[in-house]
Amino acid sequence: MRKPAAAKPAKPQARTKAVAKAKEPAMDIAVGRRIRDIRRVRQFSLETVAARTSLSIGFLSQIERGLSSPSLRVLATLADVFGVGIAALFGASPSAEGGSDQVVTRAPQRPELKLWRTGVSKQLLSPASADNKLNLFLVHLDPGGSTGGELYTHDGEEAGLVLEGEMMLTVDSETWSLKIGDSFRFASRRPHRFSNPAEDAKAVVLWVNCVTRAD
Repeated sequence: MRKPAAAKPAKPQARTKAVAKAKEPAMDIAVGRRIRDIRRVRQFSLETVAARTSLSIGFLSQIERGLSSPSLRVLATLADVFGVGIAALFGASPSAEGGSDQVVTRAPQRPELKLWRTGVSKQLLSPASADNKLNLFLVHLDPGGSTGGELYTHDGEEAGLVLEGEMMLTVDSETWSLKIGDSFRFASRRPHRFSNPAEDAKAVVLWVNCVTRAD
């Protein structure tokens, strides 16, 4: 008597995973196009951006074409060069309903920046506009998610409140473990990084970024 094949039930799951992975480069493409559009509006060449960021022209070109997924550190560096907040790089244009004067952002309208290689995603809660100086985010950190081992800096100030899980925050040479209800504030020019130390639970942080540099 022949035994039934055991491998067939796993096929639908494999297809589901393939579909999920296919969506991730689409996010890179959207962000890359937004970076390219802002660069062209600013009338910066790739050579100019490369010189001001110490990133290679080839790497910048790959980001703009959606072939490389930029880290939060790289996005912060590009935002500084363009004179905008990180929210302007989300790959979403301001809503036609209100533009830069928009007051309300509905939950289904939130643009999201998913840095899927590092386990960090940011939902923009405030209206999207390249001119905004103050932006509110909901940051999700997957288990083990991190901005990377390297400290980074950018213009402005930031503050936040941990809503779920735990976050490790390093500013300069000091590191804190922040849990639900803990909050923070620091000047973004101070070298910093953050991560989720948990192996089986995500962290959610309400995060505020304020661009303080004059145009």
